[in-house]
Amino acid sequence: MKTLEIQNLHAEIEGKKILNGINLTMKTGEIHALMGPNGSGKSTLANVLAGHPDYTVTEGKIFLDGEDILEDDASKRSVKGIFLAFQAPVEIPGITIGKYLKRIMEVRLKEGERMDVAAFIKELRSILTMVGLSKDFINRYLNEGFSGGEKKRMELAQMILLKPSFAILDELDSGLDIDALRSVAAGIDTLRGENFGSLIITHYQRIMDYIKPDFVHILYQGKIVESGGRDLVDRLEETGYGWVKDMHENVEESDEYKYAAAAGGI
Repeated sequence: MKTLEIQNLHAEIEGKKILNGINLTMKTGEIHALMGPNGSGKSTLANVLAGHPDYTVTEGKIFLDGEDILEDDASKRSVKGIFLAFQAPVEIPGITIGKYLKRIMEVRLKEGERMDVAAFIKELRSILTMVGLSKDFINRYLNEGFSGGEKKRMELAQMILLKPSFAILDELDSGLDIDALRSVAAGIDTLRGENFGSLIITHYQRIMDYIKPDFVHILYQGKIVESGGRDLVDRLEETGYGWVKDMHENVEESDEYKYAAAAGGI
Protein backbone atom coordinates (compact mmCIF):
# COMPACT_ATOMS: atom_id res chain seq x y z
CA MET A 1 0.00 0.00 0.00
CA LYS A 2 1.24 3.47 -0.95
CA THR A 3 0.17 6.88 0.33
CA LEU A 4 -0.15 10.26 -1.35
CA GLU A 5 -0.42 13.00 1.25
CA ILE A 6 -1.14 16.68 0.60
CA GLN A 7 -0.46 18.99 3.53
CA ASN A 8 -1.63 22.63 3.70
CA LEU A 9 -1.01 23.12 -0.01
CA HIS A 10 -1.10 26.70 -1.31
CA ALA A 11 -0.38 27.46 -4.96
CA GLU A 12 -0.53 30.31 -7.42
CA ILE A 13 0.00 31.04 -11.10
CA GLU A 14 1.47 34.31 -12.35
CA GLY A 15 1.13 35.72 -8.85
CA LYS A 16 -2.57 34.84 -8.60
CA LYS A 17 -3.42 32.68 -5.59
CA ILE A 18 -5.57 29.66 -6.43
CA LEU A 19 -5.15 26.98 -3.76
CA ASN A 20 -5.67 28.06 -0.16
CA GLY A 21 -4.59 25.17 2.04
CA ILE A 22 -5.46 21.75 0.60
CA ASN A 23 -5.26 18.80 2.99
CA LEU A 24 -5.91 15.34 1.59
CA THR A 25 -4.56 11.84 2.16
CA MET A 26 -5.07 9.06 -0.38
CA LYS A 27 -3.98 5.44 -0.27
CA THR A 28 -3.75 2.85 -2.99
CA GLY A 29 -6.89 0.79 -3.02
CA GLU A 30 -9.01 3.95 -2.68
CA ILE A 31 -10.98 5.96 -5.22
CA HIS A 32 -11.56 9.61 -4.28
CA ALA A 33 -13.90 11.95 -6.15
CA LEU A 34 -13.30 15.72 -6.12
CA MET A 35 -16.17 18.02 -7.05
CA GLY A 36 -16.72 21.76 -6.87
CA PRO A 37 -18.14 24.75 -8.72
CA ASN A 38 -16.32 26.35 -11.63
CA GLY A 39 -13.29 28.31 -10.45
CA SER A 40 -12.82 26.36 -7.24
CA GLY A 41 -9.31 25.16 -8.13
CA LYS A 42 -9.89 21.55 -9.23
CA SER A 43 -7.73 21.61 -12.38
CA THR A 44 -5.10 23.68 -10.59
CA LEU A 45 -4.78 20.96 -7.95
CA ALA A 46 -4.43 18.31 -10.67
CA ASN A 47 -1.67 20.25 -12.41
CA VAL A 48 0.19 21.00 -9.17
CA LEU A 49 0.15 17.33 -8.17
CA ALA A 50 1.56 16.37 -11.56
CA GLY A 51 4.32 19.00 -11.38
CA HIS A 52 3.19 21.52 -14.00
CA PRO A 53 5.98 24.15 -14.16
CA ASP A 54 3.63 27.12 -14.58
CA TYR A 55 2.27 26.75 -11.05
CA THR A 56 4.16 27.86 -7.95
CA VAL A 57 3.65 26.18 -4.59
CA THR A 58 3.95 28.91 -1.97
CA GLU A 59 3.29 26.79 1.11
CA GLY A 60 2.71 23.16 2.05
CA LYS A 61 4.02 19.74 1.07
CA ILE A 62 3.22 16.77 -1.16
CA PHE A 63 4.44 13.40 0.08
CA LEU A 64 4.53 10.13 -1.83
CA ASP A 65 5.16 7.32 0.62
CA GLY A 66 6.72 9.79 3.03
CA GLU A 67 9.02 11.32 0.40
CA ASP A 68 8.58 15.01 -0.37
CA ILE A 69 8.17 15.23 -4.16
CA LEU A 70 7.69 19.00 -4.51
CA GLU A 71 11.16 19.45 -6.00
CA ASP A 72 10.61 16.68 -8.55
CA ASP A 73 9.65 17.74 -12.07
CA ALA A 74 6.72 16.18 -13.92
CA SER A 75 8.87 13.45 -15.46
CA LYS A 76 10.25 12.27 -12.12
CA ARG A 77 6.79 12.26 -10.54
CA SER A 78 5.47 10.21 -13.43
CA VAL A 79 8.22 7.62 -13.06
CA LYS A 80 7.47 7.45 -9.32
CA GLY A 81 3.83 6.61 -10.05
CA ILE A 82 1.85 9.85 -10.48
CA PHE A 83 -0.31 9.97 -13.61
CA LEU A 84 -2.43 12.85 -14.90
CA ALA A 85 -5.19 12.40 -17.48
CA PHE A 86 -5.66 15.84 -18.99
CA GLN A 87 -8.95 17.66 -19.21
CA ALA A 88 -8.05 18.69 -22.77
CA PRO A 89 -5.35 16.37 -24.22
CA VAL A 90 -3.11 18.12 -26.74
CA GLU A 91 -2.31 16.95 -30.27
CA ILE A 92 1.32 16.03 -31.04
CA PRO A 93 1.74 15.82 -34.82
CA GLY A 94 4.64 13.78 -36.18
CA ILE A 95 4.93 11.37 -33.23
CA THR A 96 3.04 8.12 -33.44
CA ILE A 97 1.29 6.63 -30.45
CA GLY A 98 3.52 3.57 -30.65
CA LYS A 99 6.77 5.55 -30.57
CA TYR A 100 5.48 7.93 -27.90
CA LEU A 101 4.46 5.19 -25.49
CA LYS A 102 7.53 3.06 -26.26
CA ARG A 103 9.74 5.95 -25.16
CA ILE A 104 7.71 6.45 -21.98
CA MET A 105 8.15 2.78 -21.10
CA GLU A 106 11.87 2.85 -21.90
CA VAL A 107 12.60 5.56 -19.33
CA ARG A 108 11.01 3.32 -16.71
CA LEU A 109 13.42 0.45 -17.34
CA LYS A 110 15.90 -0.34 -14.62
CA GLU A 111 19.60 -0.18 -15.40
CA GLY A 112 20.59 -3.10 -17.58
CA GLU A 113 17.00 -3.97 -18.58
CA ARG A 114 15.97 -4.12 -22.24
CA MET A 115 12.50 -3.74 -23.66
CA ASP A 116 10.80 -6.66 -25.34
CA VAL A 117 9.41 -4.64 -28.24
CA ALA A 118 7.23 -7.42 -29.61
CA ALA A 119 5.60 -7.94 -26.19
CA PHE A 120 5.13 -4.17 -25.82
CA ILE A 121 3.33 -3.88 -29.17
CA LYS A 122 1.14 -6.87 -28.38
CA GLU A 123 0.16 -5.40 -24.99
CA LEU A 124 -0.50 -1.94 -26.42
CA ARG A 125 -2.73 -3.27 -29.18
CA SER A 126 -4.66 -5.30 -26.62
CA ILE A 127 -5.16 -2.20 -24.45
CA LEU A 128 -6.29 -0.12 -27.44
CA THR A 129 -8.92 -2.74 -28.19
CA MET A 130 -9.96 -2.80 -24.53
CA VAL A 131 -10.67 0.94 -24.49
CA GLY A 132 -12.55 0.86 -27.79
CA LEU A 133 -9.85 2.07 -30.18
CA SER A 134 -8.69 0.28 -33.32
CA LYS A 135 -5.30 -1.46 -33.20
CA ASP A 136 -4.33 0.76 -36.14
CA PHE A 137 -4.20 3.73 -33.76
CA ILE A 138 -0.72 2.57 -32.81
CA ASN A 139 0.54 4.16 -36.06
CA ARG A 140 -1.45 7.39 -35.82
CA TYR A 141 0.01 10.65 -34.57
CA LEU A 142 -0.85 11.27 -30.93
CA ASN A 143 -4.35 12.80 -30.68
CA GLU A 144 -4.10 14.37 -34.16
CA GLY A 145 -7.55 14.41 -35.71
CA PHE A 146 -9.01 12.47 -32.75
CA SER A 147 -12.54 13.14 -31.58
CA GLY A 148 -13.01 14.25 -27.98
CA GLY A 149 -14.00 10.73 -27.00
CA GLU A 150 -11.00 9.20 -28.77
CA LYS A 151 -8.64 11.54 -26.93
CA LYS A 152 -10.12 10.51 -23.59
CA ARG A 153 -9.89 6.82 -24.52
CA MET A 154 -6.24 7.41 -25.45
CA GLU A 155 -5.58 8.90 -22.01
CA LEU A 156 -7.17 5.82 -20.48
CA ALA A 157 -5.02 3.51 -22.61
CA GLN A 158 -1.88 5.27 -21.39
CA MET A 159 -2.98 4.88 -17.78
CA ILE A 160 -3.64 1.16 -18.17
CA LEU A 161 -0.25 0.66 -19.84
CA LEU A 162 1.69 2.62 -17.21
CA LYS A 163 -0.15 1.16 -14.20
CA PRO A 164 0.48 4.19 -11.95
CA SER A 165 0.16 4.10 -8.19
CA PHE A 166 -2.02 7.23 -8.28
CA ALA A 167 -4.01 8.54 -11.24
CA ILE A 168 -5.42 12.05 -11.23
CA LEU A 169 -8.26 12.08 -13.75
CA ASP A 170 -9.16 15.68 -14.62
CA GLU A 171 -12.71 15.64 -16.01
CA LEU A 172 -12.04 12.43 -17.90
CA ASP A 173 -15.79 12.10 -18.40
CA SER A 174 -16.36 15.47 -20.09
CA GLY A 175 -17.66 15.22 -23.65
CA LEU A 176 -18.17 11.46 -23.52
CA ASP A 177 -21.29 9.71 -24.74
CA ILE A 178 -22.72 6.91 -22.64
CA ASP A 179 -20.84 4.13 -24.45
CA ALA A 180 -17.51 5.94 -24.11
CA LEU A 181 -18.24 6.64 -20.45
CA ARG A 182 -18.85 2.95 -19.82
CA SER A 183 -15.55 2.09 -21.55
CA VAL A 184 -13.70 4.61 -19.41
CA ALA A 185 -15.25 3.24 -16.23
CA ALA A 186 -14.43 -0.33 -17.24
CA GLY A 187 -10.83 0.66 -17.92
CA ILE A 188 -10.47 2.24 -14.49
CA ASP A 189 -11.95 -0.88 -12.93
CA THR A 190 -9.23 -3.01 -14.58
CA LEU A 191 -6.68 -1.22 -12.38
CA ARG A 192 -8.74 -0.85 -9.24
CA GLY A 193 -7.12 -2.73 -6.40
CA GLU A 194 -4.52 -2.56 -3.67
CA ASN A 195 -1.81 -1.17 -5.99
CA PHE A 196 -3.86 1.64 -7.53
CA GLY A 197 -5.51 4.77 -6.22
CA SER A 198 -7.28 7.54 -8.08
CA LEU A 199 -8.55 11.09 -7.69
CA ILE A 200 -11.47 11.60 -10.06
CA ILE A 201 -12.10 15.30 -10.71
CA THR A 202 -15.53 15.93 -12.16
CA HIS A 203 -18.44 18.34 -12.41
CA TYR A 204 -20.98 15.61 -12.89
CA GLN A 205 -22.57 12.82 -10.93
CA ARG A 206 -22.97 10.48 -13.89
CA ILE A 207 -19.47 9.00 -13.90
CA MET A 208 -20.08 7.88 -10.32
CA ASP A 209 -22.96 5.75 -11.53
CA TYR A 210 -20.25 3.53 -13.02
CA ILE A 211 -17.27 4.16 -10.73
CA LYS A 212 -18.16 4.00 -7.06
CA PRO A 213 -15.85 6.32 -5.08
CA ASP A 214 -14.81 5.46 -1.55
CA PHE A 215 -14.62 9.14 -0.61
CA VAL A 216 -16.13 12.34 -2.01
CA HIS A 217 -14.66 15.82 -1.43
CA ILE A 218 -15.97 19.28 -2.29
CA LEU A 219 -13.50 21.99 -3.23
CA TYR A 220 -14.56 25.61 -2.76
CA GLN A 221 -12.40 28.73 -3.01
CA GLY A 222 -9.24 26.66 -3.13
CA LYS A 223 -9.96 24.53 -0.05
CA ILE A 224 -11.59 21.17 0.59
CA VAL A 225 -14.57 22.23 2.69
CA GLU A 226 -16.62 19.03 2.80
CA SER A 227 -15.71 15.32 2.75
CA GLY A 228 -17.92 12.29 2.97
CA GLY A 229 -19.45 9.53 0.92
CA ARG A 230 -21.96 9.10 -1.85
CA ASP A 231 -24.49 11.18 0.09
CA LEU A 232 -22.55 14.32 -0.86
CA VAL A 233 -22.95 13.51 -4.55
CA ASP A 234 -26.68 12.96 -4.14
CA ARG A 235 -27.06 16.24 -2.27
CA LEU A 236 -25.20 18.16 -4.97
CA GLU A 237 -27.32 16.52 -7.64
CA GLU A 238 -30.49 17.60 -5.87
CA THR A 239 -29.59 21.12 -4.73
CA GLY A 240 -26.43 22.26 -6.53
CA TYR A 241 -23.63 24.17 -4.75
CA GLY A 242 -25.75 26.85 -3.10
CA TRP A 243 -25.60 25.22 0.32
CA VAL A 244 -21.81 24.87 0.07
CA LYS A 245 -21.46 28.59 -0.61
CA ASP A 246 -23.86 29.44 2.21
CA MET A 247 -22.03 27.24 4.74
CA HIS A 248 -18.58 28.43 3.79
CA GLU A 249 -19.19 32.03 2.78
CA ASN A 250 -16.57 33.17 5.25
CA VAL A 251 -13.76 31.28 3.54
CA GLU A 252 -11.19 33.95 2.75
CA GLU A 253 -11.36 35.07 -0.88
CA SER A 254 -8.47 37.28 -1.94
CA ASP A 255 -8.60 39.81 -4.77
CA GLU A 256 -6.10 37.63 -6.66
CA TYR A 257 -8.36 34.60 -6.29
CA LYS A 258 -11.42 36.53 -7.49
CA TYR A 259 -9.49 37.73 -10.53
CA ALA A 260 -8.27 34.25 -11.45
CA ALA A 261 -11.72 32.74 -11.04
CA ALA A 262 -13.29 35.48 -13.16
CA ALA A 263 -10.70 34.85 -15.86
CA GLY A 264 -11.71 31.19 -15.98
CA GLY A 265 -8.15 30.00 -15.60
CA ILE A 266 -8.61 27.71 -12.62
